[in-house]
Amino acid sequence: MSSLLFSPARSKGLSCGDLQPGPGNKITDVEGVTVGHRTVWEGDIRTGFTAVLPHQGNLFLDKLPAAADVINGFGKSAGLIQVEELGTLETPILLTNTFAVGTGINALVRRELSINPDIDRSGGTVNPVVMECNDGYLSDINAMVLSEADAFAALDTAANDFEQGSVGAGTGMSAFGFKGGIGSASRVIELGGRSFTLGTLVQANFGKPGDLILPGGRKPRPEDPGQSEERGSVIIIIATDVPLESRQLKRVARRAAAGLGRLGAFYGNGSGDIALAFSTAQKLPHFNDGDFIARDVLQEDKIDVLFKAVAETTQEAVLNAMIASPAMTGFKGRHRPSLADWLDA
Repeated sequence: MSSLLFSPARSKGLSCGDLQPGPGNKITDVEGVTVGHRTVWEGDIRTGFTAVLPHQGNLFLDKLPAAADVINGFGKSAGLIQVEELGTLETPILLTNTFAVGTGINALVRRELSINPDIDRSGGTVNPVVMECNDGYLSDINAMVLSEADAFAALDTAANDFEQGSVGAGTGMSAFGFKGGIGSASRVIELGGRSFTLGTLVQANFGKPGDLILPGGRKPRPEDPGQSEERGSVIIIIATDVPLESRQLKRVARRAAAGLGRLGAFYGNGSGDIALAFSTAQKLPHFNDGDFIARDVLQEDKIDVLFKAVAETTQEAVLNAMIASPAMTGFKGRHRPSLADWLDA
């Protein structure tokens, strides 16, 4: 099936780069990766959780190589310090709003304890990874309505196919003065005569109104942006089945900034811009009788195609998040117009 059907940006004639998208043009084109949402939309509330499951086995026992890059550190994420230190990912990733990070931590710990009851007895503690953007412009974030049950719902509904736009953690997001949200894109990469995939998912809640640059150079500006400064955040999750070690994954994650730059972002003072990348190519066992692990690793001078892929997918994922999100009126009557409506005008 053509990836056009899964790309809001491409349906509007917007193409980012020249690498070929995967069949779904989503992060879940990387085999084993699934995504789920829990959306809470009632009264003044526009919020939720989005879960990214890196593989379908026991992630605590079979970890994945991972790394994070903090483009601008105005954020309240959890778990990144250990990811940076050990270079591994051992829980699913939860995205949510700023004040629900603690709830997400508890949910992930309870989930892992139910699967691995020996954690902190014989297996060591677990490192939950939760990342956030502030949805307080469109949602009453101070109400702190999200529960562990909401996080479990996102985790339990994770699947290969998932919605983009104003869903899950993207429900109350804003971007460049328009409605933001959850978006995704993928690219197919040829290396050593084999096909690999890199996929990206974003929680887009950033950008100064009027600064957005579309492919081709147009600069949409919302009529009533509601703010003039750059405030918000963007979380970028990158998955690939290319065999990479954590140092290489950090280099890949850093190139997400190139995709943000193509959109006109400058990583403002109040923006928490963070990328996390992982590879599904080889699992790293929690328990290992030997002293060494044999691993395949990409030759360094072949890595440029991944840098290109992450720039393209980050750019397209943000546009997909915005175009898939209808206009929204939320908390205190605040409004965000839709980029899709601007493109159709």
